Amino acid sequence: MFGTKKFTIITDEKKIDELLSRGVEEVIEKDKLKTKLKSGKQLRIKLGIDPTSPNLHIGRAIPLLKLRDFQELGHKVVLIIGDFTAVIGDTSDKDSERPMLTEEQVKKNMNSYIDQAGKVLDIKKCETHYNSEWLGKLSYNEICRQADVFSLSDFISRENIKKRLDTGKRISLRELMYPLMQGYDSVAIKADVEIGGTDQRFNLLAGRELQRYYKQEPQDIITNPLIEGLDGRKMSSSWGNTINLLDPANDMYGKIMSLHDNFIIKYFILTTRVDLDIIEKHKSDLVSGANPKDIKMKLAYETVKFYFSEEEAKKAEKYFTNTFSRKEAPEDIMEITASNGALLKDLLVEAKIVASNAEWRRLVEGNAVSVVGTEEIIKDSFTKVENTQVLRIGKKRFVKVVVR
Repeated sequence: MFGTKKFTIITDEKKIDELLSRGVEEVIEKDKLKTKLKSGKQLRIKLGIDPTSPNLHIGRAIPLLKLRDFQELGHKVVLIIGDFTAVIGDTSDKDSERPMLTEEQVKKNMNSYIDQAGKVLDIKKCETHYNSEWLGKLSYNEICRQADVFSLSDFISRENIKKRLDTGKRISLRELMYPLMQGYDSVAIKADVEIGGTDQRFNLLAGRELQRYYKQEPQDIITNPLIEGLDGRKMSSSWGNTINLLDPANDMYGKIMSLHDNFIIKYFILTTRVDLDIIEKHKSDLVSGANPKDIKMKLAYETVKFYFSEEEAKKAEKYFTNTFSRKEAPEDIMEITASNGALLKDLLVEAKIVASNAEWRRLVEGNAVSVVGTEEIIKDSFTKVENTQVLRIGKKRFVKVVVR
C-alpha cells in the first residue's frame, strides 16, 4: 500500500538518546521504542495538523522538528493534514467549546500547509495525507464500533473537560468524537509512533486503543512541551501571540527579540537544532551575568537562518541593530511627498501608514512618534510638515516625508 524504497537507518545510540529526550515531555513505551530504533527497522512516524488557521507557527514547528529528527535517522515521516478533523474541532487545549469550521474555511486555511511544513521537513521524503481520505468514508456502523472501545468516563475524566463540567459549561457530543477520529488516523496509516503536544495525550492514547481493536501493534507515543508566545501565554493563533513560519525575516527576528528573557533557553532547545553543548554554554553565560539581549540575538539569528538562510539572518540582524539598537532608520523605507504646511496626520492616514486619526492621536499621546536623528518626540497630533524628515512611528514603522 505504501510502497517500498531503499533507505538507510541510523542506529547511533547517542543520536537516539537525543531524539528521545530533546524537546520531549514523555515517551510512552520508551524502552520498547528505543529497541525498535536500534533494530534498523524503518518506522512510520505520524503527526497530524488541523488547519484551524492559515499559518503554522514555531510552536507547531516543535513536533515538526521532531519529525525531522526521525527523518534524518532514516525513518518514514507521515504528515496528516486534518481537513476532516479541523471541521469537527479538537477541544483538547480549550476551556470552552470550539466552534465548528466550514469546509470552505478549512480549505482556505490549509492552502499552503504542505509548503509551510516544507520549511522544516524534506517534503519529498514524506508521505502526506488528508484525513478526509478515510474518515469521510466511514459508515455509522463502523463509527459506533469504534466508540464502543471507550467509555464516557474515559472522556469526562480529562482535566479540561472535568473543569468545564464542574463550572456548568456546555460539552457537545461532537467533542466526544474527536479522539476517535485522530485515533483512527493511526489505524489508517499504520503508525509505529505518533508525536503530539502534551495537550494531545488523550487523543494519542486513543490511537493505541483503536490500533489494538483493529489488530495492529499499538503505536509508541512522544509528547512535546507547549511553548509560550510573545505575551507569555501559550502560543496560539487565536491569541495572536505567534511567530509564524511565513513571517518575513525581519519580523521573525524582531518578534524573537521581544520575547521575555526567561524563555531564551527554552526556545533554543525546542525551536532550534543548535547543538546542546552550545545551548548549555549560553545558559551558563546567562547565569554568570551575560546580557540576555546578546544571547537572544543569537537565538533570533539561528531561527531566521533555519527558516530562510544565513544571508537573510545577517540582513535581519543588521536591520534590527540599525533600527532598534542604534535608532537609525532602515535603508528601505516608504517615502511620501508633501507640501509645506500639510498636516502629518492627513498624510499618514491617506498613505495607510496609520489606520485612522484616532490611532494617530493615540500614538502621539503615547510619545510613540519621533524624528529619526534628532529623536525629537512629536507631541501635537496637529503637527504640520515643515521640512523633509524621517519619522519613526511606534517600534517598527518608518516613513520618509519629503517636502516638495
